[in-house]
Amino acid sequence: MFYVYILKSVKNGAYYIGSCENTDIRLDQHNKGIVPSTKRYLPWELVYKENFDILKEARRRESQIKSWKSRKAIEKLIKQFKI
Repeated sequence: MFYVYILKSVKNGAYYIGSCENTDIRLDQHNKGIVPSTKRYLPWELVYKENFDILKEARRRESQIKSWKSRKAIEKLIKQFKI
């Protein structure tokens, strides 16, 4: 199973969108500062995830969400999802 996930920075409210195979491990990597692009906005919390059978589909969805470039659209998506 593969996932598209959205993280929210507790520090400043910024969002990060990514894809992976295990969201628990990936969130841990983000919060340990292993991921250079998210390191300065620690800590992060998982606010959204969507599952896919194929990595290619997850990456396609990740690109789609990133293409919105709208905080409102991302927050609307998150609001519909409850972890």
